[in-house]
Amino acid sequence: QVQLVESGGGLVQAGGSLRLSCAASGRTFSNYAMGWFRQAPGKEREFVAAISWTGGNTYYADSVKGRFTISRDNAKNTVYLQMNSLKPEDTAVYYCAAKLGWYREVGDTGYNYWGQGTQVTVSS
Repeated sequence: QVQLVESGGGLVQAGGSLRLSCAASGRTFSNYAMGWFRQAPGKEREFVAAISWTGGNTYYADSVKGRFTISRDNAKNTVYLQMNSLKPEDTAVYYCAAKLGWYREVGDTGYNYWGQGTQVTVSS
């Protein structure tokens, strides 16, 4: 089992920045690829970014490429999502997720463990 707890969400104006954190506990964190997803009201959960277990490889949804950065610190069992140039359409609940194997997974069914989510609201 892997337990994931997100933090860092909040209310920010358009153009602003936030950094989300996801703290992991349980099984060896460095064995898992990690992903960030988001779900806006009335919409399906969508892929945002993923990172390999070493942190050496990353992958982004086109909608966030160039604005968001995923990173991880295996010594701290934490994955981050730095979000810059935020837009109102980035408003959603953001979830982190963990999976074994190949990191470049955009489908949420490919992930084994999920956090409870953190709300990000971007005002215009």
